[in-house]
Amino acid sequence: MENIAIRRALLSVWDKTGIIDFAGGLSELGVEILSTGGTARALAEAGIEIVEVDNFTGFPEMLDGRVKTLHLKVHAGILHRRDDESHLATMEEHGLEPIDLVVVNLYPFVETVARPDVTREEAIEQIDIGGPTMLRSAAKNHQAVTVVASPDRYEDVLSEMRANDGATTRELREALALEVFQRTAGYDRAISAYLEGQAANVSGQTGPDDQDCGDLPPGFSIDLERVRVLRYGENPHQHAALYGRGPTFLDSFEQLHGKEISYNNILDLCGALEVISAIEDRGAAVAIIKHSNPCGAAYAESIAEDWHKALACDPESACGGVISCSAAVDEAAANVMRDHFIEVLVAPDFSEAALEILREKKNRILLRCRDDSWGLFPGAPVLRGVPGGLLAQSPDDEPDDAESFKVVTEREPSQEEMNAMLFGWSVVRYVKSNAIVYSGPDRLLGVGAGQMSRVDSAMIATLKASQAGLDLTGSAVASDAFFPFADGLLATAEAGATAVIQPGGSVRDEEVIAAANEKGLAMVFTGLRHFRH
Repeated sequence: MENIAIRRALLSVWDKTGIIDFAGGLSELGVEILSTGGTARALAEAGIEIVEVDNFTGFPEMLDGRVKTLHLKVHAGILHRRDDESHLATMEEHGLEPIDLVVVNLYPFVETVARPDVTREEAIEQIDIGGPTMLRSAAKNHQAVTVVASPDRYEDVLSEMRANDGATTRELREALALEVFQRTAGYDRAISAYLEGQAANVSGQTGPDDQDCGDLPPGFSIDLERVRVLRYGENPHQHAALYGRGPTFLDSFEQLHGKEISYNNILDLCGALEVISAIEDRGAAVAIIKHSNPCGAAYAESIAEDWHKALACDPESACGGVISCSAAVDEAAANVMRDHFIEVLVAPDFSEAALEILREKKNRILLRCRDDSWGLFPGAPVLRGVPGGLLAQSPDDEPDDAESFKVVTEREPSQEEMNAMLFGWSVVRYVKSNAIVYSGPDRLLGVGAGQMSRVDSAMIATLKASQAGLDLTGSAVASDAFFPFADGLLATAEAGATAVIQPGGSVRDEEVIAAANEKGLAMVFTGLRHFRH
């Protein structure tokens, strides 16, 4: 079958976006409309003539709406083959009538379980039964039935009907059927993922080797929609897109100016948001990210003052970076940033004067953050693809507990040294391993990232600070993992550091502690490692 005319439609939707206009368009084309519950009321109130499904089936809705479209007349009307004489004879024998268009969108299960206070009972009530059943019936019989699962498709259907004397084409019906099975498969995966999480929380779920897996489920399913095609991936010859479902990462931001955001911009933006979320409680803060690593971070009384302190850490690397600010960007801040090459600048808000200044660079991307979470999803598992599979881990979001930190050297740190160590420790977890950062109480002074040797990271951090003209005398050093030998620690002492914060846990801890004592350093063990590969 090619073009199939639509004479009778069944409309039953949770999301009523566009449904009045769509139903009105169907009525103008002479389509009889069946409807249920809230959809029927909305259409009737809009003056659209409808037939309620219970009148069509001769059987009332019941059980608080749990049963309304689960009826032989509905599914026979959808599923019978129009090219099969025995099917047509059966339909006529039992007085059954065809349904040519099914329009359904599902109860908001995903949105419901995303609420932190949702109860299991509330979640269960948002498991749609009739909706997926009708969608699957119509999608199976797409040879003759048009099925619509998203308001985004209403205009496509109406346009085809208007162009084809009330009919739709095979190509459109096939595309819509595919979308239905993608949607219902994702819906089922979301339900199973929620119930798996519930079971894990109750039973203390373990893995194949009986190790505690926390909230990680025994099976992992991902169902995401492509929400944005990006200019390209890490390189121009690579295709890239952003996928998500429900509120996605970029929905947390309003773009106020600039070119289309890129794959690399998004990766760096994530890093900038993680750093700013870690230091924003200290005051007005600025973080600068380049190639996924912090190359500047500071806090002060104003964003303008902050900018100077953060930029001073590595002004060369900061060129073309992604900048996050914890407070609104005002005119003074915009003026000091004005001539700097900034790829992306994100803040809770911008003054009108600041926007006028910052928009002078036509490609500079300006993002206003819509919420306090910085677009981050606390507690969400961290996923990484590997050939033939997927790695998943719980996030490294364990809050710092300075009360549990242990001074292991003969000399106690001063308050200023402790403040500097805590600032460095807040940032080092977001630096690629092996990671070494020098810091003062309110700023980064040098960053060594992503080296195979911790000594090399220490040397690079020292070199970057020297190139920036920063004095490391009296600075603190934060290391994301233990020093396996004393050489890395000694390199930082030679650069001028007087305090060190690190997880500890090396078999040579005593050797490293002895070296620190010999150099008069204060050293703190945190007991928590922050590798970031």
